[in-house]
Amino acid sequence: MKLFQIEEPDGSPLDATGPGAAVGIAVGKDGGAVAVALGGNAEILPGADGERLLVENDLAALLLGLRSRAEKQLARPVTHAVVALPPIEAGPLAVAAEAAGIAVLETLDRGTNSTEQAALEAAVLAEDLAPKTN
Repeated sequence: MKLFQIEEPDGSPLDATGPGAAVGIAVGKDGGAVAVALGGNAEILPGADGERLLVENDLAALLLGLRSRAEKQLARPVTHAVVALPPIEAGPLAVAAEAAGIAVLETLDRGTNSTEQAALEAAVLAEDLAPKTN
């Protein structure tokens, strides 16, 4: 039984007036992953090529790419995220998140979790912390 299904968008533009989504993002040396949760069940959002990890060197570009991936699949703006990352990356996160247009709800230490596992955990927390809409 599927609780929710994420499908490729039909090419229509994003609803810029709709409520922004909150996602979980994890970054590390192997790249980054983005996940979304509904009812506590999280799922990694793969790219159009099916890859679950996005690999870029610049943190701001990586966050922007993951945000774009999520917006295409969710067909609505992504405005908030919980970000899991190694402690060494926490310093430049604020600047990178601002450049990517993401409000960071909370940061998590990735610890020894894989990038995908960290993104799933961040997505569940993002669902709880997301600003409520009417």
